[in-house]
Amino acid sequence: MIISVSRRSDIPAFYADWFMNRIRAGYCTVPNPFNPNQISHVSLKPEDVEVIVFWTRNPAPLLPYLPELDRRGYNYYFLFTLMHNPRLLEVNQPSFSTSISNFRQLSDTIGPEKVIWRYDPIILSNISQVEFHAQAYLNIARMLKGYTNRSIISLVDLYRKTRQRLYALSRQGLEILPWDEISLARLIGLLVDLARSHGLDIYSCAEDHDVGSLGIIPGKCIDDNYILKTFGIAVNGKKDSSQRKPCGCVVSKDIGMYDTCLSGCQYCYATTSFEQAKLNYRAHDPGSASLINRNCHHAKNVKDYAAGGGGISNL
Repeated sequence: MIISVSRRSDIPAFYADWFMNRIRAGYCTVPNPFNPNQISHVSLKPEDVEVIVFWTRNPAPLLPYLPELDRRGYNYYFLFTLMHNPRLLEVNQPSFSTSISNFRQLSDTIGPEKVIWRYDPIILSNISQVEFHAQAYLNIARMLKGYTNRSIISLVDLYRKTRQRLYALSRQGLEILPWDEISLARLIGLLVDLARSHGLDIYSCAEDHDVGSLGIIPGKCIDDNYILKTFGIAVNGKKDSSQRKPCGCVVSKDIGMYDTCLSGCQYCYATTSFEQAKLNYRAHDPGSASLINRNCHHAKNVKDYAAGGGGISNL
């Protein structure tokens, strides 16, 4: 079994203590986001876990625990989202320099082959146009050269709640721009050239647009081929049917919960209410079997959750 930690929340950044408590206990429980009374019991015993996939913008709180994970015999890798978007879009992110430092430290600790750089979601706007993203990608690629071998990109998916939040920022001067064939082809062409010139394989994540014809490999964030190459483990290669159609990820079990991340990303599909996320965080018990008590969690637009569950491109 592959454990996903997590498409729904940045557990390494905000709930590292809880995660390690569950590792030591050998299990956790996960309420169904659409039916909180339906609880799944998930084994976290080393003999039951093939690979752990961490999704994060800030692995620093989890770094001290990695030697313990190693001693216990777990295989794991990180999907590390690192961008340089305007602060207007990413309210509570670590500073850019801190993120670069964290990425390098993580890579030095576990090896560049186990840290995948995610540059996503890409938002086209009046303050983040094609040239902006090309320059940001170039700057990051330079700083991460030798610290990772793989880059994953995707364009933002504007679900109802994310569209409302982003359009509300028009009062602060933000104007979301639509993608057209010319802008898309120009950006993808630039990113492909930049990735290759910095020794990176570049993949897409759950992308509806035809980026394959532009030189990007349709990717899998939870990737059976990558896992076989990196860890020598042949996992189930069946596509995860619970994810969106464009998502290529193989089957995994996600142990996160919606409305629990404090990153404050305006484009995040996994957070309906930033205030609810704060309430859930304050109610969080690191000793609990679930990330948060199911009575505290108040999921509002579950249809948006279902639509947005196909990838972590918005986290």
